[in-house]
Amino acid sequence: MIEARGISKFFSVLNEKGLAEGLTAVLNVSLSVRDGAVVSLLGPSGCGKSTFLEILAGLQAPTDGEVRIDGKLVLEPLPSTRKEMEDYKRRYRFISPLANGVFTNRPRHDIAMIFQDYAIFPWMTAMQNIVFALKLRASGHGRSGRAEMAEKARFYLNKVGLAEAENKYPSQLSGGMRQRLALARALSVEPKIILMDEPFAAVDALQREKLQDGLLRLLDDARAGAAPISVVMVSHDVQEAVYLSDEVLVFSPGPGGTVRNRIPVALPRPRARTDPALVEIQERVFAILQYDLNQESMYSI
Repeated sequence: MIEARGISKFFSVLNEKGLAEGLTAVLNVSLSVRDGAVVSLLGPSGCGKSTFLEILAGLQAPTDGEVRIDGKLVLEPLPSTRKEMEDYKRRYRFISPLANGVFTNRPRHDIAMIFQDYAIFPWMTAMQNIVFALKLRASGHGRSGRAEMAEKARFYLNKVGLAEAENKYPSQLSGGMRQRLALARALSVEPKIILMDEPFAAVDALQREKLQDGLLRLLDDARAGAAPISVVMVSHDVQEAVYLSDEVLVFSPGPGGTVRNRIPVALPRPRARTDPALVEIQERVFAILQYDLNQESMYSI
């Protein structure tokens, strides 16, 4: 279970005069994701979706609010006043740099993140990319550990249809294959949560639909195995978001994005893309986004 409560994120940026001024990236966003659910974040560029996703992942600390996964705090909000800073230093004064180094690379939660640009290493083969991720999640491996990791990597490459590509480098793979490799790597660490930032944006429409259906099959397999995977995904594609999700959150235009609408998608799976009920929800979401876009353009004139 993911619980985000009252998340806000403020930045200090330099304006054209070289003076610091505040920028609100995310404002008072709350989210609850049950185990095995898929939630999509939609909204215009610059509305804080990716920032919010990185806060869920623990890659950024919120200025206000908190994120808990299975009841455990992901990251504490950053100190914003002198008193909060003093309290923060006092609380952690006994943690040495050595201890910080020991714990930095140890995952606090079972989270995998898939970025828009795949974030796979070009100098590693498909197999090596997955084994590297498995090594980060483990310690103290001997020869048997390496063999187990290679076997696991092959299992997940096969899951995404890349069994014949294990010795190929990313440059030898198509865009869709690289995206499947990123998905296989995320699944290989057997996370409870996958966070995805526009994962299918860089592939053509036909390949995108294949990847979406492949993801749904993998999630169905995880549910059948009593280890459901929750997904939170940033998207700009209304059809994709509604087709994949149990709930769609529409962010208001930024800066200072907040959740404008929450649209449940209470339709049974598997879903047909041409289902009138699904199309009706897509049209509703598109109308909300179009209204926001028109309002924003009116105010910018």
